[in-house]
Amino acid sequence: MLNKKSVDDINVQGKRVLVRCDFNVPLVDGKITDENRLVAALPTIKKLVNDGGKVILCSHLGKPKGEPKPELSLAPVAARLAELLGQPVTFAADATVVGENAKAAVAAMNDGDVILLENTRYRAEETKNVDEFSKDLASLADVFVNDAFGTAHRAHCSNVGVTKYVDTAVVGYLMQKEIDFLGNAVNNPVRPFVAILGGSKVSSKISVINNLLDKVDTLIIGGGMAYTFEKALGHNVGASLLEEDYVEYAKEMMAKAEEKGVKLLIPVDTVVADAFSNDANIKVVARGGIEDGLMGLDIGPETSKLFADALKDAKTVVWNGPMGCFEMPNFAAGTIAVAKALAEIDATTIIGGGDSASAVNNLGFGDKMTHISTGGGASLEFLEGKELPGVAAANDK
Repeated sequence: MLNKKSVDDINVQGKRVLVRCDFNVPLVDGKITDENRLVAALPTIKKLVNDGGKVILCSHLGKPKGEPKPELSLAPVAARLAELLGQPVTFAADATVVGENAKAAVAAMNDGDVILLENTRYRAEETKNVDEFSKDLASLADVFVNDAFGTAHRAHCSNVGVTKYVDTAVVGYLMQKEIDFLGNAVNNPVRPFVAILGGSKVSSKISVINNLLDKVDTLIIGGGMAYTFEKALGHNVGASLLEEDYVEYAKEMMAKAEEKGVKLLIPVDTVVADAFSNDANIKVVARGGIEDGLMGLDIGPETSKLFADALKDAKTVVWNGPMGCFEMPNFAAGTIAVAKALAEIDATTIIGGGDSASAVNNLGFGDKMTHISTGGGASLEFLEGKELPGVAAANDK
């Protein structure tokens, strides 16, 4: 069990509080097109404001690669945050992130004020976790709060380095939720515990499969990665996505599942197409029936039933990766079927970031899930059983 100090365990009255948020939002012509991440950050910010802290927010945005790129400035975020919070948010426009504007703004703060620093990745040191920038950030604060789970698997100045130079480092509400659900569900699940893995590649999920086979009762595999498992069973997969180098690995995983008494389910039928396009000619074939030149782009209807049945009695479910190319309506049925099944069961349902989060939200099932992770890469590393630097850096209770 990970037991970290959170914003509920500290008193910030009159203190300068540096908060690492995840404001890495999509911007089109300076307009924020999806503000979920801003809304998700509000509870932690409001808590610190209400407790009388001087709240200094920081975040990265995109990949400016260590130079000030105006199109990646956080200025639009400061403006929108002020509207969402219903109070002014002072934007410290320093190319060096911690510069004259930031220092002056912090010096002039009253309890309950909020300022936002410029994009932390304007400084090349940020992603290399160089002490100098960590010290600069820490010089503004008495207390550090990390609420950015999306970067928790990276050791950068603004989430890990800075903790070396402040006395108190705690997690915010968003991080706390991720630790409670992702970290603890995997390590201490209510059973039966079922994991559903999809997405295109086995290679990116190797350690996840390996770690989960030690923990789950059932492992369901769909999406592009399923074809490597089909090949391992000796079936032809036509022009479907196949990672030849991982066929042996898939065999080992099937053997491990058997040895551990874990039910491992892979598709029994597939929706195949003659081209990677929503307008392609499609048909459903049984396992082993994919002809040369055809590619599997979704799980078939029998597989959707099989997977839904396997979920009926589950008490904890973790889902990472779609079942097919859900962006194309003709290949979204499998992903919809799994989302529907999860929406209908009485279980703790955890969606692990990235594509699965988009799929669940886009298909309208977001509010039916217990927890949708805000971090793609970070949630995968949690499922691999790795220690995340951003979580490890916070003080233990």
